[in-house]
Amino acid sequence: MFVDQVKIYVKGGDGGNGSVAFRREKYVPLGGPAGGDGGRGGDVVFLVDEGLNTLMDFRYQRHFKAQRGENGRSKSQHGASAEDMIVRVPPGTIVTDADTGETIADLIENGQRAVIAKGGRGGRGNIRFANPANPAPHIAENGEPGQERHVILELKLIADVGLVGYPSVGKSTLLASVTAARPKIGAYHFTTIAPNLGVVDAGERSFVLADLPGLIEGAHEGHGLGHQFLRHIERTRLLIHVLDMAGSEGRDPYEDYLQINEELKLYNVKLEERPQIIAANKMDLPEAEEHLQHFRERMPDVKVYPISAATKQGVRELMQAAAEILETIPKKPLVEEVAEVEERVVFRAEPEPVPFQITRENEVFVVQGDKIEKLVRMTNLNSYDSIQRFARMMRSMGVDQALRERGAKDGDTVRIGEMEFEFTD
Repeated sequence: MFVDQVKIYVKGGDGGNGSVAFRREKYVPLGGPAGGDGGRGGDVVFLVDEGLNTLMDFRYQRHFKAQRGENGRSKSQHGASAEDMIVRVPPGTIVTDADTGETIADLIENGQRAVIAKGGRGGRGNIRFANPANPAPHIAENGEPGQERHVILELKLIADVGLVGYPSVGKSTLLASVTAARPKIGAYHFTTIAPNLGVVDAGERSFVLADLPGLIEGAHEGHGLGHQFLRHIERTRLLIHVLDMAGSEGRDPYEDYLQINEELKLYNVKLEERPQIIAANKMDLPEAEEHLQHFRERMPDVKVYPISAATKQGVRELMQAAAEILETIPKKPLVEEVAEVEERVVFRAEPEPVPFQITRENEVFVVQGDKIEKLVRMTNLNSYDSIQRFARMMRSMGVDQALRERGAKDGDTVRIGEMEFEFTD
């Protein structure tokens, strides 16, 4: 089964918790704090593997969670960081945030890596909080939660040449006649419902040829196989437009040619500029010569290659022409501008945390904001000293004053994340 779009859940590993510990050694009185930091959580990293050509594996595994870091230990020992989770994807995979629609990474080169969900940093142990005013703190942080998100993986095949045309014009037969691929061939529309790839040996040159599902009118709006087909054409460097020159289904090859090009332009205007050659197929059938003559009269400036995919007549010349044109076309994608991969690693910096905001749900004041909610999750609520530190940071961030301005009084309930407490003025 060919799968080219899936939605999955990814989560970076949580950081390990910091430790509260003190030196307990003979002849070392008042040894001081010795709690180590927690280890960093693992990132979820996508790695391009050229041995893959479908997203099929993601149909069966949709959740990817990296390991959390180890907790800090006594004797100032820091916890070990977790290893990154490596998820292999085929070349041509676009990763998009399902909630925001933002493109996270466009993975096209073998070995290219992208950090999709970043692991959390480890919580600090009590050795980090020692100061002259408090030389023996009982404070340690919980590990930072790892980033989590739902992402959409969309595969756009990377092929040198794509076969386009109406259903049943002979694209699959042409692919089978020039490569070792064995696509399904039948005398009915949409025999091909998923792309097929094959390698064409054109003497000293070779290239990847893709047989793509047939187009119909309205494909750019998703009719027929619509977008399922059109997304794959964006990666090709050259198009071979296959026409049924015999008009075996009563259609006019010239009208077919105009309609298919119009669908390509409506889907992406840059496809109109894609290099294209015309394969006049089914020349072994009656009326093909007459239709070819009429087509050339209407399109005198367009090079047409008469072929018969069934008998292989003219097919070799067509493939040689395609190979020669490919020599003049750059190998980078022509539709999408993809940044050069210097380090072969893609990472998108996270935006600055949004300022907190306060709302009311009946009698409860709800404080929301990335920074304040992360602070709650990283606070050890079982430690009195940690809670006191949290209260001081709330005041320094202006949360206390904002609550007063919203009308909070002694005894009112305040909720931050999953924690509820009584407001004290």
